[in-house]
Amino acid sequence: MPRDPSADEPIEATAPLRISFVGGGTDFPHWYHEHGGAVVSATIDHVVRVRLTRRDDRVVEVRSLDLDQLVAYHLDEGPVYDGALDLVKAAIADIGAADGVTVEIRSEAPPGSGLGGSSALVTAVVAALAMLGDRTMDAGTLAHTAYRIEREDLGISGGWQDQFATAFGGCNLLEFSRDGVHLETVGDAARLARLADGLLLCYTGGVRRNVGLIDRQIALHAEGREETTLGMKRLQELAYAMRDVIERADLPALGALLHEAFLAKQQMNPHIAEDTPIEAMLTAARAAGAFGGKVCGAGGGGYLLLAAPPEAHAKIRAALEALGGQFAPFAFRADGVRATRGAETWAPTT
Repeated sequence: MPRDPSADEPIEATAPLRISFVGGGTDFPHWYHEHGGAVVSATIDHVVRVRLTRRDDRVVEVRSLDLDQLVAYHLDEGPVYDGALDLVKAAIADIGAADGVTVEIRSEAPPGSGLGGSSALVTAVVAALAMLGDRTMDAGTLAHTAYRIEREDLGISGGWQDQFATAFGGCNLLEFSRDGVHLETVGDAARLARLADGLLLCYTGGVRRNVGLIDRQIALHAEGREETTLGMKRLQELAYAMRDVIERADLPALGALLHEAFLAKQQMNPHIAEDTPIEAMLTAARAAGAFGGKVCGAGGGGYLLLAAPPEAHAKIRAALEALGGQFAPFAFRADGVRATRGAETWAPTT
């Protein structure tokens, strides 16, 4: 039977990045297996884009349009994991492909910037491969698959929140335990839009790569450091307070919780802001009228999330831009990963 020509059309997959309001770190197995964990996060309209095209040979070609990086290998030989686009290689190896493929990737945030870009990339590649293979997959299975590829196949340290955020989309309270992950939707479109009017996303101007902040956090807990345990317990408690604040669309209270979350994160791991302008920028933002803010992700640079009355935004922008900050407009996005091929659309089932 002749192959359907539409099967050779490129597949375009997009997976949203996310901002984590509070709770990051409590989604790691070493913590939630004993204490449970809780994170509040929301997907935004910054995305990772993947374009996958079927080939007539058995060659895999992966190109990062951001990094101007290209790798290629034969399916029968398999990839070499050498740090060059390993996330895409591992996703293809895990899901499988009957023929060669060309994969082009682009992200709207720099690597390591704290917006969950690595997990969004893996999730987008898995979605594109699922569409290529005519496979259905629910959002939970998709999140577990992306976690397995990152954390188990490649051994990259981290937790569960990013995979669930980009697979499901929306603003959610994620609870973690030995029994699995429970997702509770938080807020509605109107409340989130009101809050977005008072939120700012500021890139600190750089990221300290490969400094092992997550591994250090895990080691501090394993060593029985009391401050680390207290900080993580506080982050977990704050997730439930943050849920309630978002439901009320209470911007000043949200800002106060962001500030408290940053202090708890520092208590958990005192190294998160070393050799970065994070603390200076947060201090300057508060002096310029912000209710509060925190670093996104594990630390080491990347993005700051700030809450402030709109009338203070111009002053805050000026203060942080003087320190090298770069502001990125954003809006909340309700849906998770999606893939398209011509007029067809693929999305995880619910």
